[in-house]
Amino acid sequence: MNRSSSSDLRWSAITDIIICNVCPRHCHIAPGKRGGCHARENRDGKNIPANYGYVTSIALDPIEKKPLYRFHPGGKVLSFGSFGCNMRCPFCQNASITAIEASRHAEIMTPEEAAKLCIKYRARGNIGAAFTYNEPLIGYEFVRDTAKLVRKKGMYNAVVTNGNFEQEILAEVLPYIDAFNIDLKCFTESGYRSLGGNLETVKNFISTAAEKAHVEITTLIVPGLSDGEDDMRRETEWISSISKSIPLHITRFFPRHKMTDERPTDIALMRRLADIASEKLEFVYLGNI
Repeated sequence: MNRSSSSDLRWSAITDIIICNVCPRHCHIAPGKRGGCHARENRDGKNIPANYGYVTSIALDPIEKKPLYRFHPGGKVLSFGSFGCNMRCPFCQNASITAIEASRHAEIMTPEEAAKLCIKYRARGNIGAAFTYNEPLIGYEFVRDTAKLVRKKGMYNAVVTNGNFEQEILAEVLPYIDAFNIDLKCFTESGYRSLGGNLETVKNFISTAAEKAHVEITTLIVPGLSDGEDDMRRETEWISSISKSIPLHITRFFPRHKMTDERPTDIALMRRLADIASEKLEFVYLGNI
């Protein structure tokens, strides 16, 4: 069971502290402690995925639920979730899953066991594995190791991610992933900073992933963050510069987590934003309306 990359990541030691280079947060992690994602741990001077094999959620979902509308539509995919996330979105819909407390109720599973489970559900329409619910690439090693085995069985792999990861991490999983749904949470650097992310990192992730895999993008329309018409114009112009055929899911916000006092996104605004997006993109979908 390989729990580290061939290059053992890029990590630096300052006395006994390591600098995690999995995502642009670059957490300084003391011995025996974890980074801001609650899943990367300094164990004997090595950057270890503390959530390796911890499955907190598993379900056979329609592929459209990821959402992936233009990747084997009508199929189902066995979805695995763990714990940990490297962003701090106040509107998180899966906060109870991403929290470290979720690990107390996790099932420990090897990549071999996960791949066998995918095969077991083939008779029920399963086309492969999806890594989702929490932020799966915080524990990219389990994604990589499992996806390799699923691919060998002639099945597909999908990842639902915020894309806030360094290129070296994407390179570890990209050869084995067939489809990504990537959250483009907003289109301003200040907005991303407020969430603990980096817009340029996410843009680079999307551009690289689209060269090798099927990519769909989701933007949740959050009041005051991603509901600007000019921002949507800039976002879709940028997406179209990669490919006009990348599907964009414009999804309605509902009060969640730390934003329970907000109102759901106005449906008329959702439709205006979809019209703007359709000027540049071939496939635009409205969600949660």
